[in-house]
Amino acid sequence: MKITEHIANAKGKTLFSFELLPPVKGSSIQGIFNSIDPLMEFNPPFIDVTSSREDHVYKEKPNGLLEKVTYRKRPGTVAVCAAIMHKYKVDTVPHLICGGFTKEETEYALIDLQFLGIDNVLVLRGDARKGDSGFVPTPGGHCYATDLLEQVTNMNNGIYLHEYQDTSFKTNFCIGVAAYPEKHFEAPNLKTDFKYLKQKVDGGADFLVTQMFYDNSKYKQFVTQCRENGINVPIIPGLKPLTTAKQLINLPKIFHIDIPEDLSDAVQACKNDKEVKEVGIEWMINQCKELVEFGAPVLHFYTMGNPEPTKRIASEIF
Repeated sequence: MKITEHIANAKGKTLFSFELLPPVKGSSIQGIFNSIDPLMEFNPPFIDVTSSREDHVYKEKPNGLLEKVTYRKRPGTVAVCAAIMHKYKVDTVPHLICGGFTKEETEYALIDLQFLGIDNVLVLRGDARKGDSGFVPTPGGHCYATDLLEQVTNMNNGIYLHEYQDTSFKTNFCIGVAAYPEKHFEAPNLKTDFKYLKQKVDGGADFLVTQMFYDNSKYKQFVTQCRENGINVPIIPGLKPLTTAKQLINLPKIFHIDIPEDLSDAVQACKNDKEVKEVGIEWMINQCKELVEFGAPVLHFYTMGNPEPTKRIASEIF
């Protein structure tokens, strides 16, 4: 079932969902199941599975020269989605990214997803590789999420690569894109950010999932501005509770978000990370209650394999 259908069927009730990482190469799928099991009591209608681009390492050859080797640390997004659907009978949302994939590889992945009965995808540009100062497109791949979005919408219309067209084999993906209540860090201003977001919605995006935030006023203002800019698709807030003091520095640096002063002061007053986690969970519980009251369609948690904080928060909300 499509994300938009899940939201429509909820008739205004806020849903629960979460996101996880594929296992590190060589790990068992059981680790994924262990991170999902504690959260299934909250009846998530869908679970997101992230995707990672390739990275590079340099290995010394017998002659002393260095050889650049490409590898993937976390393969298997499509396979993980299939395993989750088979075991839990729940929809999955695989992430599609530009970095690390050619257009042909993306088409093959979409064909596989259609074959497996997966109805939803989240389209992203993806992160830069370690060591790169910025995002470097893969040769033969897409430069921007809007280009990747166009490929998915083309396939929904029966249009494939290399001038091949078969309207009898149209895909039917519900497509999500990322949104940034505090502005994408590469956008020069909010007006420009909204212009590109509107292009994605006009280009076929069916729903938005936001970057994490800790100030609900940012989300509320963002929703209002979206509606004023003619963006009327569901806007799903992305959430992640603080659990360590280091996140006060790392999250703003990596994700370009603000931490409210009250939350920052409370974390800095903690003696250890155990206390920090309690502060973060309590803050997130209050955030979620306010978001439910505001009418957020889904509370989407970035669990990243650690279900315990999310379980405690969801127990207070759902």
